Amino acid sequence: MKTVFSGIQPSGTLTLGNYLGAMKHFVELQDDHNCFFCIVDQHAITVPQDKAELRKNIKSLAALYIAAGIDPEKSTLFIQSEVPAHAQLGWIMQCVSYIGELERMTQFKDKSDGKEAVSAALLTYPPLMAADILLYQTDIVPVGEDQKQHLELTRDLAERFNKKYNDIFTVPEVQIPKVGARIMSLNDPSKKMSKSNPNAKSYISMLDDEKTIIKKMKSSVTDSDNSVHYDKENKPAIANLMSIYSLCSGKSYEEITSMYEGSGYGEFKEDLAKVVVETLNPIRERYEELIHSPELDDILDHGAEKANRAATKMLAKAERAMGLGRKRR
Repeated sequence: MKTVFSGIQPSGTLTLGNYLGAMKHFVELQDDHNCFFCIVDQHAITVPQDKAELRKNIKSLAALYIAAGIDPEKSTLFIQSEVPAHAQLGWIMQCVSYIGELERMTQFKDKSDGKEAVSAALLTYPPLMAADILLYQTDIVPVGEDQKQHLELTRDLAERFNKKYNDIFTVPEVQIPKVGARIMSLNDPSKKMSKSNPNAKSYISMLDDEKTIIKKMKSSVTDSDNSVHYDKENKPAIANLMSIYSLCSGKSYEEITSMYEGSGYGEFKEDLAKVVVETLNPIRERYEELIHSPELDDILDHGAEKANRAATKMLAKAERAMGLGRKRR
């Protein structure tokens, strides 16, 4: 059985795009893989955070994982800062990283561009991400295109450590979902759907209620010819809406095209809103049950214990390989 690791930052409520592009796949993976799902709160503090909001977002993200279908009996769900080995191996990964390769990371360039001062942790974010992955002998890392460069660096660091010290780290494979990897904004199909967009109409939150979802779908952009068919190049807005419809309903693009032949966008968007509501309502209801419950704390406690056992063992191997600590008699 192969091991899967994935981490999501607790930086606000996830969107429908996060669910369809990531969480939905996580739920499918857990049946046949040994899965570790991490709330990467230490990554979140590479940029300024409000502490009360951060704590709230950590619990909220944990509840969303479970509500979306992650089964704590099958998968390990935990908070990064509750497993000290992440920061400890992160330091070791910094020691085998080069400043030049960290400065070349696209996300560092984007987030530091135009700023007078940035956190040093923003530069060393990728070695910590490498540590997250390598601690669990991870075989597969499901990520979006935007994290592909960081994963390539993780592979490089694992191979560099293995060659220089001892061959202990599994070099992970990158897995980018073929379908649903990039759900685009509802009001600008050239941009990815993102919770950081200041325009709330551009995304659907996983916790939006029925009324809000219908309103946002009605205001979503389309194009001028009023025909429902998939053409990503010439009809990017409709192609994006059809992707959402297909992923939520299980229907193919051909089926959707046939259903709305001769119909306008109004009927299509009305039905799409219903499909999205049917997808997200059970998640929102389960979330409400979990968010203030002892059950959620029990799941996170158990996950932290399990992750600590695995991570501490791997950290000790890495430290021994580098010659850290005392040699015991």
